[in-house]
Amino acid sequence: MRGVQIFSGTSHPTLTDSICERLGAVPAPAELRKFSNGETLVNIGISVRNQDVYIVQSGSSKINDSLMELLIMISACKGGSAKTITAVMPYFPYSRQSKKKSHRGAITARMIANLLTIAGVDHVITLDLHASQMQGFFAKPVDNLFAEPLIARWIRMNVPSWKTAVVVSKNAGGTKRVTSLADTLKLNFSIVTTDRRRPKVNTSMTDSVVFFDTIERGNLSNAGTVERPADDQAQEETAVDDYLVSKSYDTLRPETPPAARRPSELEAAEYTIDEKAREVITGRIVQGHLVDDDYLVSDSQDATPVPPASSENDDGTMNDPMASSLISILSSHEDHALGGTYDAAESDDDDTPARSSDPGERTITLVGDVKDKPVFIVDDMIDRSGSWIAAAETVVRRGGAKTVYCIATHGLFGENCLEDLENCDVIDHIVVTNSFPIPPEKMRLSKKLTVIDVSTLMSESIRRHHYGERCHKILAHGSMAL
Repeated sequence: MRGVQIFSGTSHPTLTDSICERLGAVPAPAELRKFSNGETLVNIGISVRNQDVYIVQSGSSKINDSLMELLIMISACKGGSAKTITAVMPYFPYSRQSKKKSHRGAITARMIANLLTIAGVDHVITLDLHASQMQGFFAKPVDNLFAEPLIARWIRMNVPSWKTAVVVSKNAGGTKRVTSLADTLKLNFSIVTTDRRRPKVNTSMTDSVVFFDTIERGNLSNAGTVERPADDQAQEETAVDDYLVSKSYDTLRPETPPAARRPSELEAAEYTIDEKAREVITGRIVQGHLVDDDYLVSDSQDATPVPPASSENDDGTMNDPMASSLISILSSHEDHALGGTYDAAESDDDDTPARSSDPGERTITLVGDVKDKPVFIVDDMIDRSGSWIAAAETVVRRGGAKTVYCIATHGLFGENCLEDLENCDVIDHIVVTNSFPIPPEKMRLSKKLTVIDVSTLMSESIRRHHYGERCHKILAHGSMAL
């Protein structure tokens, strides 16, 4: 490829070498080092005047150093009179901070987009953004590629009896991604949701609810809280009877025959609910693991049993199930600082460490049939192991799943995530792409890990962008065909 220079940052040089090999090029020389005080130094070792420059720099474990290095490389190429500068970022840094989660929070992903634009970038190529609306943060074109076709092809080629499998979302925010993969493979899908255990409710709403009956011919009933004398009630009933008799039957609304009567909402729901919607399984999550229903939870050494959902209060009164359900819905989520509740589409990996490390009990719910079937638990990234292990234990021990595949695009594997997934007996395979650099020592220690190469997708996107060819097939389907 003439007129093209491909530079590599220090975050993922192996991926850059694979991209250059498929394009028939070699990485352009550049000096990247640090001063003793930690400052980054960049020297471009070749002329980039009137050249199309592509800088491959993904996020890494040293996310801030990688980002600063990318900004300096873009500025250096801009100062060298490069024709265009494209940042190839398979994993976009700070992509989980694409919205304000508190009143004094920052939309960090938008700030990163502004920094790239100010540094001089002309085009951005990325892979599976955590939130696709982040493309609106840029004043420059963004090509958000998808790893779904590569994952679907790997499933078809490596998973036996994949046609009977079920695609599972481990949180409410990933349902769109899961349904897309399920449609591609023509498979069914299920959902696993996790929520805090509902607190015990001591308030009964029966004292404040007033029920009213309809007025029928010859009968007037009132369920008000104030009792009236029998003489007043008799006078009102007589007045209603006289009024109904005085009106001719032509002016009255005829009674609807029982056969043509419109069913009530509850009756209609009984006929319209799909049988699959009844397959709802719930479980208890304590300290990140699925436990039995009779498991004892205590804050001290003396274990005390967990009270049931509907029980007798300390004062001898009974909890109203309907009141408990309503109050739990209103109080289960803490109010958002900007008003309302937390976004339902928020992923488990978006939680702050303070919230994710909460040892309190949670309720996990599985909707869908996974019995004796392979299960693909899918999300865009694997950072912490808690939600993955909880979902895997639920589909296996409660749902009866046959095998479990944990599949994601970006394998961040923070802290001891990969080791925890490797030691989990219900997880059979871990599948990620090489968009995020994984240390070789971690890959050697894991027998369940499989890495899918995305260099073909990235190199084809670079080639088509350089020659001005159509890229919509790559963006929508990941196809390599023109």
